[in-house]
Amino acid sequence: MTTTLAESSEGMSVPWWLVLLEGIAAVIIGILLLTAPGIPMFALVQIIGFFWLLSGIFRIVSIFVESSLWGWKLLAGIVGVLAGLVVLQHPVWSAVLLPAVYVIILGVQGIILGGAGLVMAFRGGGWGTGVLGVLSILLGLVLLLNPLFIGIAVLPFVLGAFALLGGILAIVAAFAMRRGSGAGTGEASDAGTAQ
Repeated sequence: MTTTLAESSEGMSVPWWLVLLEGIAAVIIGILLLTAPGIPMFALVQIIGFFWLLSGIFRIVSIFVESSLWGWKLLAGIVGVLAGLVVLQHPVWSAVLLPAVYVIILGVQGIILGGAGLVMAFRGGGWGTGVLGVLSILLGLVLLLNPLFIGIAVLPFVLGAFALLGGILAIVAAFAMRRGSGAGTGEASDAGTAQ
């Protein structure tokens, strides 16, 4: 029974509560974007930058909670923190640079973050991490497909819908991860009682 507990803890390399926090943040951002679609591109980019910064911090914190796949977690964390800091530290860029160039940069960063999240999910990070990775890749692809078409009127709705859906799926995944880890702990404590 001890091996079962060790195997279940190795399989979950991202703690359920980190996936839950990211899911809640995505839901809040999605609701904000869907209820206030008239926010300017500047504010929208700042919201995305804040989300990437938090996501990167969560990935780095997860290394200290569960050290398996630490290299991928560190890569995803560094990319997320750097992407978030670039967006938050240089708000004038969104007003000075062409919106299409900025959308392309955000799309590439989203795909990189999503790819790192998917690699972590396939290596045992749980399907919550995979959902967030797919969400980030989809957001990146939507941004890259036609950056000139995606303007101030369309971008908030598209990003809001993806963020809301992905956040809800991540919250569901977090609770499923929690149930899975709770079942393994219960088995181990039952085995300890039997001995």
